[in-house]
Amino acid sequence: MGTLRIQLHDSLSRRKRPLQLEQPDRVTLYVCGPTVYDLPHIGNARPAVVFDVLVRLLRHAYRQVIYVRNFTDVDDKINAAAASKGVPIRTITERTIAAYQADMRALHVLPPDREPRVTEHISDIQLLIAQLLDRGHAYVAAGHVLFEVASFAGYGQLSGRTKEGMQAGARVEVAPFKRDPMDFVLWKPSSPDLSGWESPWGRGRPGWHVECTAMIQRHLGFPIDIHGGGQDLIFPHHENEIAQGCAATGLPYCHTWLHNSFITVAGQKMSKSLGNVLLVRDLLLQVPGEVLRLALLASHYRQPLDWNQERLVQAKRTLAAFYRALTCGDTATGVGATGNEGEPDPIVLQALADDLNISATLARLHGMSRELQRASSAAERESLRASLLASGRLLGLLQQDPHQALAALQAPSQQLERSQPKLIEGAIAELQKRRLQARQDGDFQLADRLRRQLIEAGVTVADGRACRPIAPPTPAGPSHHHG
Repeated sequence: MGTLRIQLHDSLSRRKRPLQLEQPDRVTLYVCGPTVYDLPHIGNARPAVVFDVLVRLLRHAYRQVIYVRNFTDVDDKINAAAASKGVPIRTITERTIAAYQADMRALHVLPPDREPRVTEHISDIQLLIAQLLDRGHAYVAAGHVLFEVASFAGYGQLSGRTKEGMQAGARVEVAPFKRDPMDFVLWKPSSPDLSGWESPWGRGRPGWHVECTAMIQRHLGFPIDIHGGGQDLIFPHHENEIAQGCAATGLPYCHTWLHNSFITVAGQKMSKSLGNVLLVRDLLLQVPGEVLRLALLASHYRQPLDWNQERLVQAKRTLAAFYRALTCGDTATGVGATGNEGEPDPIVLQALADDLNISATLARLHGMSRELQRASSAAERESLRASLLASGRLLGLLQQDPHQALAALQAPSQQLERSQPKLIEGAIAELQKRRLQARQDGDFQLADRLRRQLIEAGVTVADGRACRPIAPPTPAGPSHHHG
């Protein structure tokens, strides 16, 4: 254990370097999870899948890995969603967390060791704020507690922005009670209709940035080994985390910062205004979760991933080829069928250890599949099969019974790969028009029925929000970024 030399691209130093650990053979990892106000989309799924692969690799290489991914269940978007639906805030967050966890299970994402929620850590947050006040890095003004950015000399190193660039990137709120426009909120007042907790500074709720720092301090301690999240979190969220943690404790915050890039849809950023938000739930109606997982992994995590149907088609073909290879000789039907779990292929391990080099990893899996199909003896087949299974397990792939997996892959493939949908273009446009009107009229049963017809015709359906709750009344899923 611990002999594999893992190198990762650190966003702070802007270079790839060997993994640095605070304690030998023990890795601490924190990833910013979703803000739970709406159903999960593929933007939420990408970091979950990417960091799941990293954790699988780390657990192969090190004796102890502690993986924490949070839920942000206090946020103005959650408040707005609850108000619009006329339900309690907790109803929104509980449904959404359940939806997120179900979708991640469908994508074969292993649960983190800990999944803290902000609402369970209010006392930790208040303690951190008190530390910052005591050390002169925060101040109270107009019922708010704010972090004084000018008090922390290292501010801006992670993002590498100028002060002007940081102000533009943060879209800072110009409030008369701030000493400087860049100062950010640690605690803010809550009106009686919103979530709030008593504090030395009045009834209120935490600012977004302070939450992750407090949960890291509680569950992992400083410094942590790896901090992950989407690229959009570098500034201001992660920049503010560093300032808070270092200013409050005087300790380094994190050894390696890891950020995955964006997902676009047909070259455009996903947004509700464009109507191109792709829900995981809808994509799972088209393909098995393993296909969606491979499609999300098909590009290197630091590269933008442009989403289109061809990605799903190619992922299905690739998985089918792998599973067909596993049926060669037909003496084993799945993981552990021969009692030989095997070890991952050395080339696969080295590729993943090189900043999760997915293209080299998949190339080697293809090579192993070909070798398995050409194997001349039962012993050689079983050795290759065991190694292919173990290598696939590092990616969260190939863990199904091969025959069952092939059956599942073949049925939807006709739907996904047909060159022409069942419906002609005019009919599709009419269905989309009727569905939009049904949603506007509140006829969610009709809207869902029309959505199923569109999906069956091979049309990708992208909604800004769920048609209607499903039983139990549907989760209202997470945001693409907050953590």
